[in-house]
Amino acid sequence: MGSGIAPGLVLLGELSLWVALLMAAWSATVSFAGATNGRRDLIHSGERALYATTGFVALASVGLWAALFSHDFSVKFVASYTSANLPKVYTFTAFWAGQAGSLLFWCLILSAYAATAVATGRVRANRERGAAELLPYVTGTLSVVTLFFLLTMCFGANPFERLDWIPADGRGMNPQLQNPGMAVHPPMLYLGYVATAVPFAYAIAALVTRRLDASWLAPVRRWSLLSWFFLTIGITLGMWWAYVELGWGGYWVWDPVENASLLPWLTGTAFLHSIMIQEKRGMLRKWNVTLVVSTFLLAILGTFITRSGVIQSVHSFAQSPVGNWFAGFLALSIATTGYLVATRLRDLKAHAELESMLSREAAFLYNNVALVGIAFSVLWGTLFPIISEAVRGEKITVGPPFFNTVNVPLGLLLLALTGIGPLIAWRRASVANLRRQFTVPGAIGLVTGAVLVAAGMRDFYAVVCYTLAAFVLGTILQEFQKGVAARMRMHGEAPPRAFVRLVARNRRRYGGYVVHFGMITMFAAFAGLAFKKEMDVTLKPGESYATVDPWGHRWRFTSTGASQYKALNRYVTAISLETERDGQPMGIITSEKRQHVDSRDQPTFEPSTEVGIRASLKQDVYVVLAGVTQSETAELRIQFNPLVEWVWIGGLFMAIGGLIVMWPQAERKRSQSGYVAVLPPEHVELPRPLVAPEPVPAGANLRAT
Repeated sequence: MGSGIAPGLVLLGELSLWVALLMAAWSATVSFAGATNGRRDLIHSGERALYATTGFVALASVGLWAALFSHDFSVKFVASYTSANLPKVYTFTAFWAGQAGSLLFWCLILSAYAATAVATGRVRANRERGAAELLPYVTGTLSVVTLFFLLTMCFGANPFERLDWIPADGRGMNPQLQNPGMAVHPPMLYLGYVATAVPFAYAIAALVTRRLDASWLAPVRRWSLLSWFFLTIGITLGMWWAYVELGWGGYWVWDPVENASLLPWLTGTAFLHSIMIQEKRGMLRKWNVTLVVSTFLLAILGTFITRSGVIQSVHSFAQSPVGNWFAGFLALSIATTGYLVATRLRDLKAHAELESMLSREAAFLYNNVALVGIAFSVLWGTLFPIISEAVRGEKITVGPPFFNTVNVPLGLLLLALTGIGPLIAWRRASVANLRRQFTVPGAIGLVTGAVLVAAGMRDFYAVVCYTLAAFVLGTILQEFQKGVAARMRMHGEAPPRAFVRLVARNRRRYGGYVVHFGMITMFAAFAGLAFKKEMDVTLKPGESYATVDPWGHRWRFTSTGASQYKALNRYVTAISLETERDGQPMGIITSEKRQHVDSRDQPTFEPSTEVGIRASLKQDVYVVLAGVTQSETAELRIQFNPLVEWVWIGGLFMAIGGLIVMWPQAERKRSQSGYVAVLPPEHVELPRPLVAPEPVPAGANLRAT
């Protein structure tokens, strides 16, 4: 970037941040004033000010990127997180590598989301009176949230803060962040976190106006799906990064920042399930408002945990005054939303009552209880160090044993409900219905469990997990089989075409089943770690080590010696192992120790480890180099990690399912009879059409378009 252009862009970005602050304040003020006084001119002024805020935040972001790429080390953020020899791709991602930059990145996404939500809301408001009444409060709420982030940056963590002196080079980026996963993982999480602000704004608007019917749910559902989709990708990528970068052989350790990303995902998942009950039966209205609000508040809480420094984490930023800003905003948000919900309880009264504890509505309710129960246990375990320090003056950390003890049974309950929910009839299930629906999936699950026990599997939770996973898989296959068979009978379609048309015309339902398939895949992979095997090994060049993996295969690892070389911005010490399985060569696995340096060859951070992994669907062979002595003796940790690749495959299927559900539904064509076939569960009885359609096979239900 030209030496004359970059300083100008940096200065423009710094000024734009302050102008954006003024625009957001104006938008919030006139939007609420216009809504209260019925002033359309003020309402439109608030919307235009929000668009202007987006533009100025974008200019500020361009200014920071200009500072990064021009290596303007007079900017404290640039000097703290980059160096002259940092690869360009990581110079770009350094934008969110530190606290001030990540706040600006959050604000950039938030303002873009807000502008999009208001623009689409304006189109809807021009058609619907109810939407027009909600929109100014949505605009005002989004402007308030944007204003908070701008205030935090301008007065707490300004990304354009200058140093008193200009260093010759920057400190560089943390080696653990110089990973492709970390180039994508934080943006995905931020896209998910920030999207929770739009449903929150609609919930506030609905509570203030008391328009708590189904009219506010349509945009909320779309934005909640978007948030869930990005959080799913972000969490999965975070697990992958922890697995390949941290060198401890796992992908989830209940770290506070891991928990912070999981919490809004759990409540968001609960909302996406319970919203169907409100749409179909007018029930769970209090649940839905509470879940929408809680999801946003948990996203803010996660940001507070990351930035306050009150809880130690390998992911968190250093302690700074920004934590106080987030604590204050979180307290104010909880008080405001708590008051609004408490004073609108009568408006949130359900239109229908739960008729039976053995019904699909009840299954959804149990599902919500399980998800919220997991969220509460994770929240309690995460905040317990803060609570213990406040009460006893001693910070007591809660470790993985607590989370596993509480959440493994709850997770298995959730897995079971995933298979039970689609099989039970609405309102009230009959014995005949239960027998017809549960016979095949139940038999698949029980047979699977019996086979595993007969094969020698004795880990209780693993057996239960695989039994339930097989049961849920049986449910999914049965639902797809019935749907495809019905289309083949009714339309004479070949199985592949019937499958594609089935999913295309029922995206919410069958996309949800794809998500469930991804979920059971991940659960099966989680259970595989119960059979993990690890050993510490010391090898000189030419020496070998033999062992047996969890599947009974004999492995031999032979050291070919250590090598040292320089690559990019680091010095590398590598150890290579020739591997054999049951006497057959399986290739070479290489693990590295890296010492990152600046442009003057000075060490910047502690040495980092690059794990050597031989991945397969059955298991990963995982090699970590602890160090190499002067005699080239390598100290290694070798692990066999069963089924890990299925974690990433499961996450991929969940993301694909989310895309299917989010994809706009194609408009259905009318059949000659004026009716269109749909495929709800066969046991659901729907009203008969006034004009009889052409005969169709028994079991296929019809509804009027």
